[in-house]
Amino acid sequence: MITRAQASRAPLLLAGLAAASLTGTAPEPARAQSAAPGAAVVLDAVTVEGHGDGAEAAARKRLEAIPGGTALVADEDLAGKANVTVSDALGGVPGVVVQNFFGGNDQPRIQIRGSGLQQNPVERGILALQNGLPLNRADGSYIVGLANPRQAELTEIYRGYTANRLGASVMGGAVNFISPTGSSAPGVRLGIEGGSFGQLNTTAQAGGRAGDLDGLIQFQRSRRDGFRDHNGSERTGFDANIGAALSDTVSTRFFAGYTDLSFDVAGPLTRQLLNSNPESVFGGPTVVNGVATNPGPNVVRDRPRREARQFRIGNRTTATFGPHLLDVALGYTHTDDMFRFPVSSGIRRTDGGDVTAVARYAYSPDETQPLPLFETTVRYVVGSADREDYLNNAGTRGALFGRSKLDASTLSLHSGLNLPLAGGVTLSPAVTVTHATRKNDDTFGAARRPTLAFNPANPRAALPAGSIPAGDTGYDRSYDGVSPSLGLTWKPHEDHTLFAAVSRTFEPPTHDDLIATVNGTPNSSAGRPNPAQPGFVSTAYRTPDLKAQTATTVEAGWRSRLGRVSIDAGSYYSWVRNELLSLRDVTGASLGAVNAGQTRHFGVDLGLSASLTEKLGGRIAYTFQDFRFHDDPVRGGNRLAGAPRHVVNASARYAVTPALSLKAEVDWFPGRTPVDNMNSVYTDGYATVDLGATYAITEHVSVYGEARNIFDKTYASSTLIVDQASPTQAVYLPGDGRAFYAGLKVNF
Repeated sequence: MITRAQASRAPLLLAGLAAASLTGTAPEPARAQSAAPGAAVVLDAVTVEGHGDGAEAAARKRLEAIPGGTALVADEDLAGKANVTVSDALGGVPGVVVQNFFGGNDQPRIQIRGSGLQQNPVERGILALQNGLPLNRADGSYIVGLANPRQAELTEIYRGYTANRLGASVMGGAVNFISPTGSSAPGVRLGIEGGSFGQLNTTAQAGGRAGDLDGLIQFQRSRRDGFRDHNGSERTGFDANIGAALSDTVSTRFFAGYTDLSFDVAGPLTRQLLNSNPESVFGGPTVVNGVATNPGPNVVRDRPRREARQFRIGNRTTATFGPHLLDVALGYTHTDDMFRFPVSSGIRRTDGGDVTAVARYAYSPDETQPLPLFETTVRYVVGSADREDYLNNAGTRGALFGRSKLDASTLSLHSGLNLPLAGGVTLSPAVTVTHATRKNDDTFGAARRPTLAFNPANPRAALPAGSIPAGDTGYDRSYDGVSPSLGLTWKPHEDHTLFAAVSRTFEPPTHDDLIATVNGTPNSSAGRPNPAQPGFVSTAYRTPDLKAQTATTVEAGWRSRLGRVSIDAGSYYSWVRNELLSLRDVTGASLGAVNAGQTRHFGVDLGLSASLTEKLGGRIAYTFQDFRFHDDPVRGGNRLAGAPRHVVNASARYAVTPALSLKAEVDWFPGRTPVDNMNSVYTDGYATVDLGATYAITEHVSVYGEARNIFDKTYASSTLIVDQASPTQAVYLPGDGRAFYAGLKVNF
């Protein structure tokens, strides 16, 4: 493993995953950094507006040829939406469940097939990419808010084992946000939008091409006061890429990006406050006759907040020799993350860098096939970070109580075939081998760790400080997995594809799973389970010896176009072993992660889209999830907390005139969702309705407006996930109330 100093000196970040094959024409700088096999896309011979049908159609063709769950979202699908978030970009994709977690800010809970579901917030379970560049750290953790769909031209989604082709080592899948290039988006584009809750967004983009060179730069700035108290957020984003054709057979592209993200965490409410005052924040448990009631964090006093900055730089170079393609990428990210949790966990600061190297070879002798005959990818990610934990002293940084040096590496090797057989059948056997390491050196140094507490009867009054023996939190773990798969596609007709697959996926734990602050309360820091006893001997950390979670999955699906209707349907069943659960107690304080023995994940994903007339079109995405424990000694066959069984997103768009279009969208979560794994407390289902309009004033100027949650529905968009909940517990995270937005875009 390289040292942190070596990682920090690495000059580049992953520029993209290898492509599979090019056409016989001379390659030029890649237009879109697709992660799909065979996705080396060349520049158009002429300048065009937007990414063009060619890039989108080629990406869709490759994704649809994969025997498994995939999807593609184009920027036109989000046209007319104001304040586009990850929820907007992925909310209409079947099989991807996105729930706003921090009150409309840039940190939703996103899960695919349940992986990472039980983290608060979710920080693992999928591989998040931007232009093929990993937003994840070397241990697999990621900050979902660093993904910016506003700057994406296309978004690729890989569900389950299909992400193994990218060198992923996760159970859920992968999402790749693809930026435009100077060839796909020439000219200058400016935008401004604003509206309810103090929302104000500005964007600027400029791109162009000169001969064999192209380049593009994007800038975005947004701020928001938020629907609730203590709910503000700010984001500044920069993204640039430059491509060049070095010869007739070699092309290269450089990338650079920077994101500065900060937001307040308004926290959960009790059911009574959710219904009576959803804009409020919770002040912690109340003491009645010496007994604490309404358990939950004291957001008013602790002021939880997150501030994350990430810098990315990298290069991808592709060389083709007839049917052979070699793609090499090298990259570097630096992430500085401060998370001020409630007092029970304190203030966590993580600062470090990660290096990613990818090499891919593909052999594609038949240009008519969307996937290469043979492909192999080696992906190696290594990184190191310094982590410091401080006491949260009423919203300010208190004494240091922990310091660690966290090292991680993940090496994956994927090889597979796509064998065309007779009758439109393609057989796709593959195997992925993964080796991962996770190491923590406890560098705290002191013999004792400080603790603090507040009086439960008077939460602003500090109790005497204390301390506990420091102990040692160090560990050195390694994880090895072999993940074979066998896929089959049958294309009986050009517009119909059936697929089936059996696969295995492998996901090692992250550092956030392997080391957790524990034994805190809503009024005391980690290591102090009884606030009134500063000398009570406890531990502030838990470092469980976790196993990697694995899943064996069978799935089948059907993709079809029937006249004006497109269908994408699939179903899967997973036998999961050692599922990683991040547990919390009745107060919301962390209990650390554990491996469940066996769980079962069953799901159905259905997407329908239709152009009913030349003016009227619509789509619907339906996701069904039934995730359960299997013969658990404590939880029996209960449902896993936090997974809604039914998720429906439907939209319709009507072109009144060539310049004016109207749209409507419904998000519907029918049925109840368990808050806890004991299935004793549930959150209710809900539905919200949005309306919008877009008007093109001229060819280069357009305006749009949107009304969200027009019926002002009061609802919990998400909840904390705990092992055993209380009916009076603060676990409900309110969604935004009625909101109005308007925007202006100018292209020239």
